Amino acid sequence: MPIVFDDTQEMLRDSALAFLKDNAPISALRTLRDTHDPVGFSRDLWRQATELGFTGVLIDEAYGGSGLGVVEAGIIAEAIGATLAPLPFLSTSVLGASLLGLFGSDTQRSALLPEMASGRHLTALALDEGSKHRPDRITMLARRHGDGYMLDGSKVFVVDGHVADTLIVAAKDAQAGPDGDISLFLVPRDNAGVRVERCVIADATNAARVTFEGVRIPAYALLGRAGNGAAMLDKVLDIARAVLSSELVGIADATFARTLAYLKERSQFGKQIGEFQALQHRAAHLFAEIELARAAVLQCQQRLDAGRSDGPEPLVCVAKAKAGTTATLAVQEGVQMHGGIGMTDELDIGFYMKRARTAQEWLGDANWQLNRWAGMRGY
Repeated sequence: MPIVFDDTQEMLRDSALAFLKDNAPISALRTLRDTHDPVGFSRDLWRQATELGFTGVLIDEAYGGSGLGVVEAGIIAEAIGATLAPLPFLSTSVLGASLLGLFGSDTQRSALLPEMASGRHLTALALDEGSKHRPDRITMLARRHGDGYMLDGSKVFVVDGHVADTLIVAAKDAQAGPDGDISLFLVPRDNAGVRVERCVIADATNAARVTFEGVRIPAYALLGRAGNGAAMLDKVLDIARAVLSSELVGIADATFARTLAYLKERSQFGKQIGEFQALQHRAAHLFAEIELARAAVLQCQQRLDAGRSDGPEPLVCVAKAKAGTTATLAVQEGVQMHGGIGMTDELDIGFYMKRARTAQEWLGDANWQLNRWAGMRGY
């Protein structure tokens, strides 16, 4: 399969990027940060994104979505990375939509997916419990309680958790069947016993610490089969990592474009600094790295859409690791080539550096991805 977009995907890329450039400039992100906005994103922008079909990209047409694939979700994410638009896209339209679409019951899908496609319902995945991404280390407990469950424990780095209507919670189920012991539950954020503490992270986006104390939920809040949570997460986290990789490519590409523009306008010793061979070499190297990352990301997304993999997809590890290291290289080179002003808050490039760092960490950084890849290969 050619590692390029088809005509329809090119049109989506152009329209998504044009829309976000016009409606979500970095000045809007500055305003959200400086005014300590309690939501952390523009609900009006989210409504407009809904009208363009962003929110339903991975939701089946039967539930009001467009029924597209991981490639198309990645195209939207790349535009989000290029503009740093603060939207709950990954948390709701990718993670939430994929988990419910693939594993939800008919009742759960009918109740939630149309609301998510219309932008009226937000979700957040409550998974990690420590400072690093460790989906295999879940200690939060889910105990059988009457005809339902009782949840006790805490989660950290729950992206968009403070605004989510439904939290998708991973917990250890001691009574689970032989397939495993992790189960996923749909928990309303306003459920009794749920305490949410909003955290504004370094890049001015949102995450939350969520504590569950004796949270009682009915049996129908279980997502999929009891004890099958690890397998469900393996599949959906790979989708989310592939899409998040596109956001990292968008960050790298936009940073590179801004750096090139600066090299052409900044003069020193009577000539543009872009004429200096040392900077030309660094720019050429960065360009090549971005194109390699773009190809790796697109190929893994195409493979996921084709359904060729029966289990964890090794190419996802390659894509997320490569996109993360490339975005890190892009922002570091960008700041250095801008000189001293690159470190000031006045320049937007600092926002890209901070977002690259948090996106790199989310769902596993490059080291985590490479370690997982090595494990798949038997090392």
